[in-house]
Amino acid sequence: MLSVKEALEKILNCKITQKIKKVPILESLGLVTAEDIVSGDNIPAYNNSAMDGYAVKSIDIVGADRNYPIKLKLLKEDLPAGSVPELKIESGYCMQIMTGAPIPDGCDCVVMKEDVLKEGRDVLVFKECKSGENIRLKGEDIKKGNIVLQKNRKIYPGDVGVMASIGKSEILVYSPPLIGILTTGNELIEIDERLETGKVRDSNSYSLSAQAKELGINYKRYGIVGDEKEELKRKIAEVLGECDILLLTGGISVGDYDYVKEILDDIGAEFVFWRVNQKPGKPLAFLTYKDKFIFGLPGNPVSVMICFEMYVRPLVKRIMGDPQLLRRQVAAKASEDFKHKEGRTEFARVKLEKVGGEFFFKSTGRQGSGILTSMAEADGIAEFPDDLEIADKGREVKVYLLKDI
Repeated sequence: MLSVKEALEKILNCKITQKIKKVPILESLGLVTAEDIVSGDNIPAYNNSAMDGYAVKSIDIVGADRNYPIKLKLLKEDLPAGSVPELKIESGYCMQIMTGAPIPDGCDCVVMKEDVLKEGRDVLVFKECKSGENIRLKGEDIKKGNIVLQKNRKIYPGDVGVMASIGKSEILVYSPPLIGILTTGNELIEIDERLETGKVRDSNSYSLSAQAKELGINYKRYGIVGDEKEELKRKIAEVLGECDILLLTGGISVGDYDYVKEILDDIGAEFVFWRVNQKPGKPLAFLTYKDKFIFGLPGNPVSVMICFEMYVRPLVKRIMGDPQLLRRQVAAKASEDFKHKEGRTEFARVKLEKVGGEFFFKSTGRQGSGILTSMAEADGIAEFPDDLEIADKGREVKVYLLKDI
């Protein structure tokens, strides 16, 4: 049976096809650039004022202070942002200027308005100003021809602003995969149906949809299919005809495995592995079909979500070109003893707290693979590796963060 590490390696080593598409920059957030983004302009495009004040020649106000102010004559023209100066600043003169307005010819600094006193057309300057002070220079932020975002970079809000500033309205990104979610089982009913003995509401497709949505990728729910072979085969073919990744829940545990395997064999899917030495989520299957991927997920709701985090998420991230394959991790110490079987990787749902710069975790409570509230209440997933002998109090392990801490 494969270890967690071996299973993940097999998934990530599969050949993938990265699709590229052009999107508006507001739709690029969270995606990864598939091209270098080059500026065609200097930003700022011209020297401009960094604040409201008065444009002056620095040589005219050398030595100015509160005791010995220097008087300058105010030109008639004021400079609001967006206007273009028509007059040149001569010695002994100044011009009122607003933040962002172009610097007039003859001026080499801007005195803050707090450091002057205006008396009609006279301006008393109480503080000297060095050449270049309070001026944003042409190309100071971005130079024409510079690469502002390199290829294979994840896009954050600040990047969107930068692209807007250089006039880039659309860019090439790696296209996120479309995930198709199909749940199986005669016992399953829709969530708005009346719950009766022997029936279970389909929470799995909603949990998986939420995890896909959190990743910022598109997904499609294909509903519930019973244990009728031809219908399941038809539905699987439909999903694979439309989606890049199929998440098939249920039907891959011991006893059901041969039944589903026969269907997947019939459509030409190739098995990469079945079963992983982990708890929860042991009966996990992974297959390829042409340039698409199939995850056969366990039916238990916690197992489904854990397998998505540890295996589906990394594959999706790789397809999207995102190097951060797994969630952010912290080293944390157990605040209590945990049950753990050496020789098997176990994932516990835990609550986290930070004390004196260190993270500590405790169980959310019952850890059964059917206790979905253990995921809802968890701040993170603690990984007890297969070579760990005992998960006792004070033991430090890796915790994958599900929430902001």
